[in-house]
Amino acid sequence: MSDNEAKNDSVDAADAATALAGEPVGTPSEAAPEAQAGPDLTVQDLQSIKSIIDVASQRGAFRPNEMVTVGQTYQKLETFLQAVAQQQPQQPAS
Repeated sequence: MSDNEAKNDSVDAADAATALAGEPVGTPSEAAPEAQAGPDLTVQDLQSIKSIIDVASQRGAFRPNEMVTVGQTYQKLETFLQAVAQQQPQQPAS
């Protein structure tokens, strides 16, 4: 595995915090206003994508030679979402 691939497998704490704040991942918070006007991607969107991959794989939407790539992407998404969930403040039980 190359250094670049290893770097992509880890979750950046800044990206997790950015996603938790509802801002697009990889976008600096002090970005120019025109950069913030574009489409964004939230944690809820990422959770929806994970569900879509689940359903599509259960329905056989992917060819066997595509499953490795789909699985690797799914695993990265799942790891990222777990990191974001761990950074959320604990809510007291009611």
